[in-house]
Amino acid sequence: MHLKSIAQIEFKFIFSIFIALILSGCKNDAQVNFYDKSLKTDKLKCLSFTPQNNTKLEQKLKELYKFNNNCPNRLELSYKSGIVCNSSFNAPQKATTNFPNSYLKLEVKKGFNLVYSYYIDLNNKPTVSDIEEAFSRLKDDILE
Repeated sequence: MHLKSIAQIEFKFIFSIFIALILSGCKNDAQVNFYDKSLKTDKLKCLSFTPQNNTKLEQKLKELYKFNNNCPNRLELSYKSGIVCNSSFNAPQKATTNFPNSYLKLEVKKGFNLVYSYYIDLNNKPTVSDIEEAFSRLKDDILE
């Protein structure tokens, strides 16, 4: 009988680890990276931005900030919807939760060097409010 209780404890432990692994698939939390650590103290004075497709999101960015086309710090926007996380380990999570199917990414580059990025998985197509939240974070993090 003692062996049975040990087996039950082991099963519960293994099951708990399994659930934790399933839930650690693709997350909805924004990931922010400072590739140039000096940006944490020496914030940027300007950004340039050239819209590629004239979408609502690009138009919203132009409303949120006065971009300077002569600035060497370039903001790049990328996003996609209708995507899936292809990990087979995420199958139970895909079936039982609101699994992300979109992303939004803002990157700041100096020349060809990436200095800052903001990335978030989303459950819906990126919206204007998503871009407002992302740019607000970027602004707080790296702009004067």
